[in-house]
This record gives sequence, structure tokens and C-alpha cells, in this order.
Amino acid sequence: MENEAVAVANEQADKWKKELFDWVETLVIALSVVMIVFTFLFRLVNVKGGSMDNSFHDQDRVVISDIGYTPSQGDVVVLALPQYFSEPIIKRIIAVGGQTVDIDFATGTVYVDGKALEEPYIKEKTYTSGRKSFPMYIEEGNVFVMGDNRNASTDSRDFGQVDAKNVMGRVVFRLFPFDKIGLIDSGGE
Repeated sequence: MENEAVAVANEQADKWKKELFDWVETLVIALSVVMIVFTFLFRLVNVKGGSMDNSFHDQDRVVISDIGYTPSQGDVVVLALPQYFSEPIIKRIIAVGGQTVDIDFATGTVYVDGKALEEPYIKEKTYTSGRKSFPMYIEEGNVFVMGDNRNASTDSRDFGQVDAKNVMGRVVFRLFPFDKIGLIDSGGE
């Protein structure tokens, strides 16, 4: 009887160890997959500052991707510009290579190739000029970016057109705040 009890106890201990091992193995695999996905496919970025108000706010958390990505007008992107900023910044692409940007600061209207942009995503019209002069032709391989909070944004009006190689990726998903969680289209919402 005692040998039977010991055998049952050993069997239960072995089952418990196997189950624990299975759980640990599953957890390690899941964490590895998450690390691979967020290292090579997607990146998590924390929005800092108010230059993209009202589309994105300080402390929003977004997911970006650069897989097969070619910068397009209207996309919200994250840029690495270490010569100007210590951390990546989030901006909207206003124009790409081959296009011309002009801004009428009296009316606050932005033009691309002579056509006024419809910009329902901006906080207010563009009245601050920055250091660059307009019209500005965007060279191939470059982009012109602006924040949606135009009068409180340091962007291509200040630092000029940006080499597309500095685009870390397009914002594809908002994770936080939870009441705004979801996919992001080119309109920002």
C-alpha cells in the first residue's frame, strides 16, 4: 500500500513538473514571438509633446511599421532626426519627392503642386512660418513633414525637407489611450 502511495505521489509530481515545464515553455515561446514581432516587424513609440494635437496627444502610444513601406502624402510617420532631436518625432507627410509645397501664411493655407490641401486633421491653420522659404521643391527621395498642431510644431518649415531614409515607419495602430485604440488611416484617425 505504501509503495502504491509513493508511486501515485511520484506520478502526480511528474505530471505537475511536466505541466509547469509546458507553461514555462509556452511563455518563453510567446515572449520570443512578441520580441521578434516588435523588433523586426513593428515598433512601439510613445508620443511626446503636442505638435500633433488634435490627431495624437502627449503620451499616446502608437505602433509603427516600415515593412514594404514607401512614404506617401498624408501618412503619419515617426522620424529619427538626431541632428535636431534627441528622440524620434511624429509628423504628417505633406509632400514627397517631385512635389512643390507652398504656404500662404496670411490665410494659413498649405498648397501642394498649386492645389490647396483639405486638412480636417489640423488643430488650426498654418500661420507660423519657420526658417525656410516657400515655395519649396521636394527633391526625389525626400519628404516634407508638418505637425497637425501647425502653430506649435517644429517641422519642415524649420529644418527643411527630410531624407526618406530617416522615416522609421508609418503609424499603423494606436494602443493608448484605450478609448482611441485602433487602426490609423492616412487621415490620422
